[in-house]
Amino acid sequence: MVRNRRGLVVATLAAAATLLAACSSSSSGESATTGSAPAATSIPANAVQPSLVGMHVEGVAGGAWPSAPFGALRLWDNGTAWSQIELEPGVYKWDNLEGALENAQSKGMTDVLMVLGTTPEWNATKMGKDDYPQPGAASAPKDLKAWDTWVTEVATRYKGRITSYQIWNEANLKNFWNGTAEQMAELTKRAYDIIKKIDPSALVVSASPSLRLTASFDKFFPAYLQALKKLDWPVDVIAVHTYPKADGDPVDRGELIQKAQAEMTKAGAPADMPLWDTELNYGLAGPGALPKQEITGIDAAGWVVRTYIDDLRYGVARSYWYIWTQKPYDLLGIQAYPGSDAEQGFFALENWVIGSVFSGCETEGDAVVCSFDRDGQTSVVAWADKGQATYTAPEGAQLVCDPLANCTETQPGAQINLTTVPIRIYQQ
Repeated sequence: MVRNRRGLVVATLAAAATLLAACSSSSSGESATTGSAPAATSIPANAVQPSLVGMHVEGVAGGAWPSAPFGALRLWDNGTAWSQIELEPGVYKWDNLEGALENAQSKGMTDVLMVLGTTPEWNATKMGKDDYPQPGAASAPKDLKAWDTWVTEVATRYKGRITSYQIWNEANLKNFWNGTAEQMAELTKRAYDIIKKIDPSALVVSASPSLRLTASFDKFFPAYLQALKKLDWPVDVIAVHTYPKADGDPVDRGELIQKAQAEMTKAGAPADMPLWDTELNYGLAGPGALPKQEITGIDAAGWVVRTYIDDLRYGVARSYWYIWTQKPYDLLGIQAYPGSDAEQGFFALENWVIGSVFSGCETEGDAVVCSFDRDGQTSVVAWADKGQATYTAPEGAQLVCDPLANCTETQPGAQINLTTVPIRIYQQ
């Protein structure tokens, strides 16, 4: 059943009328909105921006669009990669990319990240039967001038419409890239120089390694960073993918983020270099024999919320959820489609976090407490990293809501039992 909750579900029936009156406005945070891109122009510069929450969208080229709110779109698995557009030298099939951009524009989405790789078959040096999305796609290009021409064509054609370009997807995995880290750095530098000449405002995002396979990450990412360093860091953003192992949770994802940041520090990356997580979900089968995990119900909504607040905690500038679909997608542990519980997590993020000023998080034992302020209203979002924890309601506390918009009254000093599902505590 589609469940776009547009009011509060209040457990204490005697207080329902009072609570609804106090919290019915959008500033109270529990009214859902449409899936159009949030209006960033109305959000103060020091507040959390909509671009924190990125999304992949299945069928975006054909008009599909999420009912859940988000602020940045990544084009991947949409038929928009190099090997899917330049089918033969100098012959371009722009239909999918045009369709995706026209759809995004019609929804008010102006923050679009495009992945430039993969290699067309005609320019491949190595043909792997498991290459994605077709044999040869993981190969280093045999003609680098063809790469230059491709980047030039895209940047020229879509100047002002595509706002950021990512060099490659999961370049530490052989089915996506079987070249070297140094070759990937060279592609990065060549693309950077071309894009900045044509469209200086566009951001260049590094190739994104996946962290869940530790050995391949350790082999590729440090070497790639060192190669970028030798080229004087020809990127505006460093990207990673933080899918945890199948039985991993947001705590495990946080450890992956910190691992990537440690490698950036070790390599001497500029201190102000942003980190983006350009693809993530939970519960995917593996590594090895680990079976897929299903994360459902309020846990699904809660993990979505924790993911993006963790970005604020750890200094990740944005993350792109994989993937919004119109029906369940078997690969994924958390499903995001119309009526799903994860959908409600994205509504909670818009209501609790986006447009608010983030004041940081404190950890007491297993309790994590993060503070926000919007339009003079203070609130905290709290949860237990593992198991359960006890939290004392702060001064002015009056209402506690979960990510599915179930709310109850509280009062200052009340002992609240935290679980791994985040709650929002409103304060006067």
